Order: sequence, then C-alpha cells, then structure tokens
Amino acid sequence: MSERHSSGGLPNQPQTITLSKPVHPVDWRRLGFLLAGPALFLLLYFSPSWPDAIDPAGKAFPLSPEGKAAIGLFLLASLWWVFEVVPIGVTSVLIAVVQALFLIRDPKVAFKDFMDPSVWFIFGSIVIGMVFSKTGLTKRMAYKMLYVVGERTSFIYLGAFLMTMAMTLIMAHTAVAAALFPLLMAINSLYNEDNQPTRFGKGLFIGMAFVAGAGSIITLLGSARAAVAIGFFKDIVGREISFFELSYYMFPMGLGMTLLLWLFLLLVFPPEKKIIPGLRARAADLYQRLGPITRAEIFTLVVVLSAILVLCLRSFLPFLASLDKSAIILVTLVLFFVFKILDIEDLERIPWNIILLFGGAMSIGFCLWETKAANWMAVMWLNLFKEAHWFVFILSIAFFVMVATNFIMNVAAIAISMPVALVTAGYLGVAPEVIFYASLTAAGMPFMLLVGAAPNAIAYESKQFSSGEFFKVGVFASLILMLVLGLFILLIWPLMGLPILSGK
Repeated sequence: MSERHSSGGLPNQPQTITLSKPVHPVDWRRLGFLLAGPALFLLLYFSPSWPDAIDPAGKAFPLSPEGKAAIGLFLLASLWWVFEVVPIGVTSVLIAVVQALFLIRDPKVAFKDFMDPSVWFIFGSIVIGMVFSKTGLTKRMAYKMLYVVGERTSFIYLGAFLMTMAMTLIMAHTAVAAALFPLLMAINSLYNEDNQPTRFGKGLFIGMAFVAGAGSIITLLGSARAAVAIGFFKDIVGREISFFELSYYMFPMGLGMTLLLWLFLLLVFPPEKKIIPGLRARAADLYQRLGPITRAEIFTLVVVLSAILVLCLRSFLPFLASLDKSAIILVTLVLFFVFKILDIEDLERIPWNIILLFGGAMSIGFCLWETKAANWMAVMWLNLFKEAHWFVFILSIAFFVMVATNFIMNVAAIAISMPVALVTAGYLGVAPEVIFYASLTAAGMPFMLLVGAAPNAIAYESKQFSSGEFFKVGVFASLILMLVLGLFILLIWPLMGLPILSGK
C-alpha cells in the first residue's frame, strides 16, 4: 500500500529545508575607524594652506599641498595599522595607491619603495630565521638556554632578553629578531603546546622586540642609524664620535632599559605559570634526542656567521664599506637554495603580510621626507620649545624622535630632527653631545607601532598579540624610556663625563 500525505492524500514529496544565513553583527568599532582614516585624510587634503615653519635662524619651511596630503596619509595609515581594520599588509598597499591616485608622488616612486633595499634586508633576515627553524638549530639553542636558566618563567624571560641584547652588540637588530624568532617559538611551544595566545607568549615576543631596540643603540653594529647620526654630528659640530665613545655612553642605557623592560613585562604580562615543573629535565632530554649536530646545521651556521662577519667588518674595513648590506644577506638566501637547505615550499611560507608592512612603512617614510612634510613637522615641534628650559628642550627633541621613528625610518627621524635640534641647542646653551645621545637613544626604541622597527613586525608574526595590544603596552614602555632618559641627562651621563651645557 502506497503512503498518502495526511493533508491531501498525495504521495510524500521531498521536503526542502531552508537554512537561514548566519547574521553577523556589525562591528561598529571597526567601521568607525575604517571610515575615520579616509575622512581624516580628505579633511587635511582639502584644507586651506598651512603657515610656514620658521627655524631659529629665520629659515622658512613651507608645507606644499603634497606635503599636507602626506601628513593626512600618514594619519590614515596610523589609524588603520593600530586598529587593524584590514590586514596590515593591505594598509601598506593602500599607502602607495593613495599616493598614486591623489598625485602626492609619482606612482613609479611610491610603488618602488616596496622594493627598497631595506625591505629586502628584512626579507633575507626572515629567511635566515626560517632556515634556523627548519634545520633544528633553534630547538638546539632553545633547549640549551632553558636548561641553563631553569624552570622559573621569570628567568626564561630574562634569559631570552639578555640573549637578544647580547646579539645586537655584533649584528643588526633585524637579523637578531629573525634569528631568535623561531627559537622563542620553540620555547613558547614547551610552555603552551597549542600555541594559543597567553600572557607568557605576549611578554616573551613583545619583550624580544623591545629589547632588540634597546640593545641596538649600544654599538655601531646594531643598526645603521648610529652611523648616520655620527655623520650629521661631524658635519655640523666638526667632531667625530668614535666607536668606543658611543658604546661607553650607550651601554648603561641599553642594559638598564633591558632590565627595566624585563621587570615591566613581568608586571604587565605575568606568566600564568610561575614554574614549569620538570622543564629543565625535559629540555635536557629533548636536546639529547636531537642527536649530534647535522651537516645542514653546520652549513647554516657557517653561512650566517660569515654574513654577519662581513656586515661587522664593513664598519672597519674601507674596501668592504661599498658592499650593500641587503645584498650580503640575500647571498645567504641564494646559497640555502643552491645547496637545497630550502625548497620552493619554504619560499611560499614566507610571511608576505610582514614584508608588505615594511614596504608600506618605507613608502610613507619617503613620502614625508620627499614632500618636506617631515621637515615642516620637526621645525614646528622644536619651535614650541625654543625658549623652554634646557632640560625640557632636550626631552622634547627625544620625544619628537621617539614618536617620529614609530612612523618613519629611524634614520629619517634622525636626519630631519638632529640638524634643526643642533642649531636650536646653540641658542639655549645646550651641548651638542647630549642632543646626539638623547636623539639616538629615542630613535632606537620605537615601542608603539609595528612599523616602527623590523623586530616589532617579526614578533607580531607569533600571533600572540594584536597591534592594538602592542600599542597600549608600547605607550607605557615609551613613558619609561623618557623617564630613564631624563635620569641619564640629569645625573648618569654627567657623572660619566658627558657635557650637558655648552662651556661646561
């Protein structure tokens, strides 16, 4: 007997089930910042002409329409980067797009900045970190360090930070961050196997980024900014700062900030576990399981250490000075593929979001520089303090450099601020040496934005924190930096023999 439908006597028909589409609530916070960025840019772009900036010597610095637009673009990118309304790499692409569409700079120039040698240096540094991870060197280093520092998570923080600082004494902080990143990932996996964000993970990676900056100020080898600053100082003042003089005054600052950052991050991100029971024994066991060092590990060490050696010798041997640092780093990449340490799949795993981030940072930095907007901002800022007390004036210079280097290259921040600051210092009786060291200190520690320094962006790849969290923590870390810098200006550097006021 055939079945009948009870309501109409017809055979049962297949029923269609309609699934309602999930309703996603509107993210009003994201939408607000998404619209605020373009609105701010357009407000500045269509605003009337702004007054010229006049330096203490009477020289005028006009702000062109392109410069005004560059400042608007700078604010747009900052909002989107901090609040991550779109992926940070996409914001970077927008920087070049806006320059091209609004005729701020020639499109060929705006997009070419994404292939700047500095971006390639970061690319090569990230690849070195990948090789350390793939060959097992990072695990070997991580297990050995954990065995030495023990099972207290606070000492794991300290061990990682001191290792970071020590490495920046002989190599660029970008390369240090790239080399240590996989090591810290290995340490974090022993703490939390599912790699979900934890307070320990946040403190470990943000701390690495901060300390890489603090350590990089100590020697000429930690970054390029010191050499540029020395060049400006020699041209304007007529005296050259030596390698060892720089380190003499900067070592206590770099070490002091490293230790203070350790205590600060323990307070802000106290690890969920004070002790990891059995970690030392587990680290020793895991190290033994790795077996003897392999040929791939030896080859990687030889190649990377050779590149580091050449980079270091560039500061001492004139015939090596012409070698581009990006080309030296990229030689290692080529060798890793030639000798099959890496393959095509590894190339596809490179975090292009981070590479694009720095391409965009270079583009907006050069945009502010080439449109003279950066000079206009520097002179306007310093004019606010030209009649202030000498201590306030020195801190104002450092504050400007600290903020500027979060958005543009630290080399550019030094280049736009130091000449104006040194001229203004003469009117206030401030010694040029303290301007030099205060500016260089601030330029080395951009704690607020991911684009401020390569280690910041490399640490972000851990996915342990958001750019907003980094910004919030960075604001307080920057306040600590300014307090410490004030202490050095008033007490520590004078005791070490650094002149603070001219004629003393």
